[in-house]
Amino acid sequence: MLPGSGRDGRRRPGRGPRMTGLRTTWTEAGEGEFFCPGCGGDRNYQRMRGQVRLTVLGVPLLDRGETGPVVECAACGGRFGAEVLDHPTTARFSAMLRDAVHTVALAVLAAGGTGSRTALEAAAEGARAAGSDDCTADQLALLVRVIDEESASRCLGRPCETGIALELHETLAPLAPHLAPAGRESILLQAARVALADGPYRPAEREALAMVGAALTLPGEDVSRLLESAARTPS
Repeated sequence: MLPGSGRDGRRRPGRGPRMTGLRTTWTEAGEGEFFCPGCGGDRNYQRMRGQVRLTVLGVPLLDRGETGPVVECAACGGRFGAEVLDHPTTARFSAMLRDAVHTVALAVLAAGGTGSRTALEAAAEGARAAGSDDCTADQLALLVRVIDEESASRCLGRPCETGIALELHETLAPLAPHLAPAGRESILLQAARVALADGPYRPAEREALAMVGAALTLPGEDVSRLLESAARTPS
């Protein structure tokens, strides 16, 4: 059978070049560092914006609008939707987790643990394990006093949202979407261990732990279950 012929041996006409098509021209629209889902690590990226043009015989003629933007990894060359920039880099995630554990410890101590050296030491130990290497019990006690004084000055005796509650929301809300349920539960259990370091939960400590669970988007029934489980576990 001759090349280009059909089953019957007759020659078939070949396909010529496409007369028209679309071509996208990419231009850089920014750069930075991101967590690349292709490489699986922190990488530099270029933010690219595309201009689509109609081509005739390969020659671009008419604009057909913009496309993208896309994010191109400088290491692997992979292109991803701009939503990948919502995921924190490894370094940023570590900092967010460190700040979360530190803030949660302050919230529990502010609920009544600053008078207990055992609770202060448990909170400082958890904060150091999460990356706050220089954290000490005395430092935490001082921070809680400062926050309480600032809150009292701002509220002037009127009911209001405390500085600790605001800190919990601002610190945990951005982190929660990037944590698996087990990770969010781990932060709550660490807070529970601080509260239990000097004895059973106080009502104010339970309230603080409930705020922690809510800020971590844990269901209320899961918060209750975890707190009861921590209370039954020997320290």
